[in-house]
Amino acid sequence: MSQSLFAASSGISSADLNRLKYYLITNLSRELETDNPPYDQREQMVEQKLEELFPRLKLNLPESIKQQVVHDVKNELLGYGPIQPLLDDDDITEVMVNGPKKVYIERNGQLFKTAVTFEDNDHVQRIIDRIILPLGRRIDADSPTVDARLPDGSRVNAVIPPVAIDGPSLTVRKFNKDKLQVQQLVDLGSLTPQMAEFLRVCVISRLNIVISGGTGSGKTTLLNVLSGYIPEEERIITIEDAAELQLQQEHVVRLETKSANIEGRGTVTIRDLVRNSLRMRPDRIVIGECRAGEALDMLQAMNTGHDGSLTTVHANSARDAISRLETLVLMAGVDLPLKVVRQQISAAVDLIVQQSRLKDGTRKLTSITEVAGMEGDTVVLSDIFRFEQTGAGPDGKVMGQLKPTGLRPLFTPRLEIAGFKLPPEIFGANLSDMLKKR
Repeated sequence: MSQSLFAASSGISSADLNRLKYYLITNLSRELETDNPPYDQREQMVEQKLEELFPRLKLNLPESIKQQVVHDVKNELLGYGPIQPLLDDDDITEVMVNGPKKVYIERNGQLFKTAVTFEDNDHVQRIIDRIILPLGRRIDADSPTVDARLPDGSRVNAVIPPVAIDGPSLTVRKFNKDKLQVQQLVDLGSLTPQMAEFLRVCVISRLNIVISGGTGSGKTTLLNVLSGYIPEEERIITIEDAAELQLQQEHVVRLETKSANIEGRGTVTIRDLVRNSLRMRPDRIVIGECRAGEALDMLQAMNTGHDGSLTTVHANSARDAISRLETLVLMAGVDLPLKVVRQQISAAVDLIVQQSRLKDGTRKLTSITEVAGMEGDTVVLSDIFRFEQTGAGPDGKVMGQLKPTGLRPLFTPRLEIAGFKLPPEIFGANLSDMLKKR
């Protein structure tokens, strides 16, 4: 029930409720600043102070209203205000605040507008500050955008004026506490058992893999799953803007970028971390996302003995992923002919795995494509598996099939050297037809 309806049903105006909450929040904020209790004791102190304040105010509030006020005040002082219940809901994967009266969520791949509201733009700004400041990041008119990671691993982006024209905006991509396993992706229809087995073999055999996809398509989730196939005894270096990967192996070093300080110094970029990782004796380098000149360093690492590397890029198809990598390499500021860049890509990358978010909100692995070398000036791509859409159901659900194309990858001998001889059926060969031909 919204606050206005909740208040009206009890004969109390929303304005009175807001004034009461503002009074309690202001008083308790001062006391928290003065006493500065340890983090794990703050909730107990707030509850105790509220119990002391209510009798002094001599308010004859119904118990249901009182509990609602206590809940809202605790969210404001200890959590993230109006959006705290959304963050606590495990079914919600993303929270988007476009303004004080426009709060959206993503649930099951679909966007919904909620009844949650802030008082005004200043209220949104206060919550952004509450989120950002303890994380050692800053956001102000001189630095009006920020990316950060909450203690639970959730990813936060905030934008404020002057670049956010209509007022502060906040996006929280929630951290999935339970790491998805490959079987869950198979059960969800994101990929087939044959595709899962093929990818497992490719990761163990140290192929260099790029996961391509649009925003929110599930690239990081798939990267998590694939990185789980890396053998336990190997040394893994992960490099991310905001650490999201949940590797279960023991020998993992996690690196994260650092923003500039208030004087504009001290920035540590992904490119800096990629270069540094090469001096750390990695068996595997896992880069959360290539989005700039670090793509060149990554390709060079792949081409100089660091096989088995994994990364993601923003692109809508395998061919687009190649073009995206070309652009990112050129962003490194090195004057290379385009043909040389393409040769670097074709020599370094073995496999492009395309992850897509379909129109019905489902996330699916829509192609697994081999980078098969060069023909003239063109990088040759061969689909090994592909999603073929056949239509849409009456409920808007996308219909189609994930199936092999019948092509065996040219890197099959590398898989066999690593000890894996995949049966022909994985690639779509019909065993009974093969026996008949004999």
